[in-house]
Amino acid sequence: MSKKYYRFYGGLITAQERWLNRMAAKGLRLISTGKMLYEFEECSPGQFQYRVEFIGQKSKKDAAEYRNFLEDMGYRVFFKNINLNYSAGKVVYCPWAEKGGRISTTSTTYNRELLIVEKEDDGKPLELHTTLEDKQNYYKTMRRPMLFGFLFWGTFAVIMKVWWVGILSAIFLIPLISCQLELARIAKQAKLTE
Repeated sequence: MSKKYYRFYGGLITAQERWLNRMAAKGLRLISTGKMLYEFEECSPGQFQYRVEFIGQKSKKDAAEYRNFLEDMGYRVFFKNINLNYSAGKVVYCPWAEKGGRISTTSTTYNRELLIVEKEDDGKPLELHTTLEDKQNYYKTMRRPMLFGFLFWGTFAVIMKVWWVGILSAIFLIPLISCQLELARIAKQAKLTE
């Protein structure tokens, strides 16, 4: 019997990852995802580990290759949305993305900006980025859309003098600060290992 939960985390990737791992610790394994839906089946408590990764900067081809790479390593992988958009035929320009991923549509990577990676718990942590340089590059990539959203909406709020748009801009600050703190932690760790 499956259990369904409805949650929306947006850009709070770490919070989503912690929640998925708490569900796994309770004996629930992810079997499918939707816009706000997470569907689980029962399993042994702590049998699985989860990581959530931002891939919104990748082209459709690169995202599919990365997913295939992870699946070839024995992981289960789910695509997940980072926003709530219920329209059809959406086209978005992403200036922070790599060359092939700057135009995002519903047939490419739009509403598929996150990967949820599942690994059976073998006592070793699930690490998708193993070197400090790789981790640093990942968090810099993840920081770009948050910085863009903050600056775009912040500038709009100041120019138009609309307070509620300023609140929208401030929403981007939470994941932006989170990325920046993680980058600072990695930089400190890199200095200690030198």
